[in-house]
Amino acid sequence: MNDNRVISATAFAILIVLAVFLPDAGISLFASAVISALTIFLINKNTDEPAPVIRVFLIALVLRLIVGIVLHYLDLRDFFGADANTYDSIADSLTHIWHGESSTFSRYEIYRATKVTGAGWGMNYGVAGIYWIFGRNILLVQTICGTIGAATVPAIYFCARRIYNNHRVAIISAYFAALFPAMVIWSSQLLKDGLIIFLLVISMTLVMRLREKLSIIEVILLGLCLFGILSLRFYIFYMVAVAVVGSFFIGISGSTQSTLARITAVIILGIGLTYFGVIRIASADLDTTTDLKNVQRSRLDLARSADSGFGSDADVSTPTGALTTLPLGLTYLFLAPFPWESRTLRQAITIPEELVWWGMIILIISGLIYTIRNRFREALPILIFTLMLTIAYSIFQGNVGTAYRQRTQIQVFLFIFAAVGYELIQERRRDRKGLAQRKRQSEMRWPQHRERQLN
Repeated sequence: MNDNRVISATAFAILIVLAVFLPDAGISLFASAVISALTIFLINKNTDEPAPVIRVFLIALVLRLIVGIVLHYLDLRDFFGADANTYDSIADSLTHIWHGESSTFSRYEIYRATKVTGAGWGMNYGVAGIYWIFGRNILLVQTICGTIGAATVPAIYFCARRIYNNHRVAIISAYFAALFPAMVIWSSQLLKDGLIIFLLVISMTLVMRLREKLSIIEVILLGLCLFGILSLRFYIFYMVAVAVVGSFFIGISGSTQSTLARITAVIILGIGLTYFGVIRIASADLDTTTDLKNVQRSRLDLARSADSGFGSDADVSTPTGALTTLPLGLTYLFLAPFPWESRTLRQAITIPEELVWWGMIILIISGLIYTIRNRFREALPILIFTLMLTIAYSIFQGNVGTAYRQRTQIQVFLFIFAAVGYELIQERRRDRKGLAQRKRQSEMRWPQHRERQLN
């Protein structure tokens, strides 16, 4: 608890110092403090071991705030995440239009960026809404994204704890999510990635809870998460929806009452999503998502990048072509960028992280095997989702940078399996150590026993 107080004091001291020396960051840090306080409250309410969870959350928070502020004041967004500038410009233009003023974007460009059938409209509206209230402040929105990114860390703790009921596995998973460079850099900026990962983890955790007990509040929260995912990256919505429905009915045995509760949850969720137009919006994008010719065009655009494209000769416009491309896509999705192919500074600085990631793969495989054998029912939602998204990205991706960035949406769940694999190794070491200790104790008692016999 003392360590926790030290970290808490350090975190808030950093916030105060930043607020003093960076006056324009004051409102941003205040927003972060409010979200952080709510997160800590929920951690205390939902676990009997809050201290280590709060500690890793604060570590994740400080890391993301520092990285975000460095990127902001050194003007490095174009280098690390140019999409942030796009969201900022569109949101600013949208607020001008709402005020009846002219904007730097035409009304048609704004319409394309904000129509509710397409990619990322939720991000544009969300940023514009904050600008409407507080004025244009990219650091404010970035800090909110970073704090929500840090909140993913306790969320992954609760997700892992729900599956394995093991504190050590859960806390190791949380540390992986808190410290891994890709998780930090993509959730520290005004980007969709950190928000999507947060919503995915919350969705999977809610599904696991609803499989055990019906809760109207949790059904509503799950519906909100699904709507958020749809508004940020619409094609992921379908995979989450399949994982939700599938995990409610696959591999579950129980009483008639529990079965009816799960059916009721699906019905309520379906009615709610339909009533608020989510199903209609999703249906409008379904043809685009499932048409392999559209996928081929998008993939080819990514693959033609001079710096980081790959597989430009691959053709995924047919089922046979998509299956043929799958091995290459899987290789790049999980292993790229390769150190020997680094041609830019952005690729080169990922080499240390990639080497660590490659070393973790054996842990992931070990943990995955254990999970399938012993915790298949509990882990079914994330198993379905990660499998579907892995296949989709392996077919769709043709760019190393994009694959590296979007891998985090799968990686966050693979950290759980890596933690299981690590803990299995530690258990074997403890077992060997205990066996050796018992053997030494037995050897020490044996001469005394023989001496008593001889006497």
